[in-house]
Amino acid sequence: MRAWVSACGAAALAASLCANAADTKTAASLADALAVIQSHRFVDLTHAFAPGIPHWKGAPNESVKTLYTVEKDGFRINEYCHVGQWGTHVDPPAHFHDGLHTVDQIDPKDMLMPLVVIDVHDKAAKNPDYVLSVDDIHSWEQRHGRVPRGAFVAMRTDWSKRWPDDKALANKDAAGVFHYPGWSMSVLKLLYEERGITASGHETTDTDPGAATTKDDYSLESYILGTNHYQIELLANLDQVPEAGALVWITFPKVQNGSGFPARVIAVVP
Repeated sequence: MRAWVSACGAAALAASLCANAADTKTAASLADALAVIQSHRFVDLTHAFAPGIPHWKGAPNESVKTLYTVEKDGFRINEYCHVGQWGTHVDPPAHFHDGLHTVDQIDPKDMLMPLVVIDVHDKAAKNPDYVLSVDDIHSWEQRHGRVPRGAFVAMRTDWSKRWPDDKALANKDAAGVFHYPGWSMSVLKLLYEERGITASGHETTDTDPGAATTKDDYSLESYILGTNHYQIELLANLDQVPEAGALVWITFPKVQNGSGFPARVIAVVP
């Protein structure tokens, strides 16, 4: 019996030592990873939001009310009133589809991803109604390899340079038609169904091109969210990040049953 207890004790001690060694190795690995990340450049892909910023045509303006001031109360508290889809924001699947993921149900692991930037800003400059093509994706893959599974794919149009001019972003003509670039169904199906990306985003107010949203056609956004994936709208500074090789970190408050909320999007650039 003593031998058996001794053997068990030795085994437990060995297991404990192994576990401690593994914990130490893991901690060191995470510390090393943090050091590597911190040695790189950070680029904020987020617009600051405030009353009067560009927004979806059906959303009311933001209001801000000061409830307490430092001068009078020793601290400042503001009350902010805005729709969930305000500024650079996250659209969870539940934004369009009941029963799918709400903001608080998005997995934290899906907030840190490889960043893929599909740069079509020259094409959008020549044609404001430009829609992303499968050839654009294949061209990116010829330069950088296959779009990685689990990536965040951003469509760069430089439309964010029109911020904060709402009229310039909407680019509405005399007939009331919006003219701004967007995605295409063929590209979205390639990325989500074949490449297995985690999420996507763009600089405009909508996934769908302006010619479609003029007619209240949001079928492309509905498709993305219907796959139970999320998207980010109104991105900024995509001209400051490479087409490949960066990471993107996306955060937003954990709003219970949330249908959308302002987000902070940060790229870590090699």
